[in-house]
Amino acid sequence: MRPFRLSGTRARMSDRVTVVVGVADESLFLVNHKPLIYGPRTPQVLRILNMKNTSQDDLTLGLRLRTLRERAGLSQRALAKKSDVPNSTISLIESGKMNPSVGALRRILQGIPIGMSDFFSFEIEPEQTVFYAAEELTEIGKGQLSLRQVGSNLHGRAMMILQETYDLGADTGRVMYGHEAEEGGVVISGRVEVTVGDQRKVLGPGDAYYFDSRTPHRFRQVGPEVCRIVSACTPPTF
Repeated sequence: MRPFRLSGTRARMSDRVTVVVGVADESLFLVNHKPLIYGPRTPQVLRILNMKNTSQDDLTLGLRLRTLRERAGLSQRALAKKSDVPNSTISLIESGKMNPSVGALRRILQGIPIGMSDFFSFEIEPEQTVFYAAEELTEIGKGQLSLRQVGSNLHGRAMMILQETYDLGADTGRVMYGHEAEEGGVVISGRVEVTVGDQRKVLGPGDAYYFDSRTPHRFRQVGPEVCRIVSACTPPTF
């Protein structure tokens, strides 16, 4: 995509499905999360909205933020307090589920502190670990749904592996979710209702699934027993 000059209140970059709203003339715009133009004026209002659930770019930005936050010795809550940004916002950005406005990202980075230029030029080193003890799996779920990830840093890796545990009544949500990937899994114990598009089936121990993750889907624990699944997703855009 060629850089272009923004003027007025609205511009659209169709091949990235990205919208820029309310920008001061020639201030700044981003493509693939990288600033391409810095003009003489500070943006008055700049909001980047990604129309897909999750993209690899969102995950890379989130992982970069998480890595730098942890290097600074800050918890999500501590960074939220320093930057005056809600803790939930930082959590969503780090998990790749939110594409932040430039203003919000700038405030967060000031809490680390690190400048925008240094942030986007920071290179994440791929994790080299081969074997993981049970206690070394990284918890990325919450509440009744435990999602224990193999490896803490998936940058440069083509697959995500999860040990999933659905407590009684656990549900990924009534609003079904889609993302750019393929995924599959095997039920180890308990039962789970899996909905993929207009297809629905209850799976038990030994049963499996495999589908295109772009199709909206949902997982819901059913029955009297906690459900456990081992799953994989490629690329890791969950």
